[in-house]
Amino acid sequence: MQIGQVIRQYRKEKEMTQEEMANRLGVTAPAVNKWENGGSMPDIMLLAPIARLLGISLDTLLSFREELTQEEIQDIIYTLNSKLREQSFEEAFAYAKEKMEQYPNCEALLLEAAVLLNAGRAKREDGGENERQAEEKCGMSDDIEQGSPEEEYDAVINGWLKGALRSKQEQIRIMAADALFSFHLRNEEYEKAEECLAYYSEQNPERKRRQALIYSRTNRRQEAYKTYEELLFSTYQMANLLFGSILMLAEQDGNREKVRKMVDKQSALAEIFEMGEYHKISNRLELAMMEKDGDAAVTIMKQLLASIDDINHFTKSSLYEHMTFREIRPEFVAQIREDLLKSFRKSFHDEACGFLNGDAGWEEFQSYEIQDTDC
Repeated sequence: MQIGQVIRQYRKEKEMTQEEMANRLGVTAPAVNKWENGGSMPDIMLLAPIARLLGISLDTLLSFREELTQEEIQDIIYTLNSKLREQSFEEAFAYAKEKMEQYPNCEALLLEAAVLLNAGRAKREDGGENERQAEEKCGMSDDIEQGSPEEEYDAVINGWLKGALRSKQEQIRIMAADALFSFHLRNEEYEKAEECLAYYSEQNPERKRRQALIYSRTNRRQEAYKTYEELLFSTYQMANLLFGSILMLAEQDGNREKVRKMVDKQSALAEIFEMGEYHKISNRLELAMMEKDGDAAVTIMKQLLASIDDINHFTKSSLYEHMTFREIRPEFVAQIREDLLKSFRKSFHDEACGFLNGDAGWEEFQSYEIQDTDC
């Protein structure tokens, strides 16, 4: 809000006429009128008396605020978006630049305006040359002495984004880094794009995905393949873990339909990511136990034992051919089989698995495995 608007607002709240205000300050009524209409500014020596007369602080009089409310930010962004649709880019940019000068410390506004302007530029570039002549009249010479309008836009908008990179809020830093990364990638400035990745945490998968994109654009194809494959593998692990966590909750709630759905999802996931037979069927044993299906439980136990030798099937998949996996030694596989057998034998004595007692298939399986493993 301009100083004249502030004066008018608080003068009216005080139910004071322009003439009354002028008399109190020792100026003319037309002078007050000019202040309120933006025709002139009060003398600096009058600022404190005006603030005291209106019962406000100098900060309020001068509209000084480091931050805006989210609603105020959205109002500015909405207006900017409307200007981008209905007016020239130059006019929309000038409006945004004026707001940035009023609220230079509002990081959220800096970020959202910069992102919106960049999107508007990309759309405009796709649409042709219809605004080129208007841009030649761009009034930004006070900030940058030389360069084309496009270069001037780049410098100012990217300056806002770089300011947002210093934010204490991680989300603002990441969004600013994302916008700068896209800008540099579009302009084939790959070293600068790579520098933006430092603002992502090591655990953020977007950092790896963007690194892989840079690898592919700079003809480092082996590194790109490997990075994408690592992301693919970690995506399976995370998705499988999440399905398993939901499955446990559904089991605790006795929601068998949801348990079955999660089991099906985990199996399909293992199929899609080529994890091998063991990983496709391992989660089905718990479902069989929950449903007290003895025949299914015994069948799955046998399938699991039979597929243990290929537990690292994924290492042979072409999906991960550029990754290096640690080789699983035969003795380690044997240990997994032994531990699995112990787990199966222990379940024979658990109350929850009492339904298996007397089951012919289970009895046969127990006897066979105990003899087979010399236990």
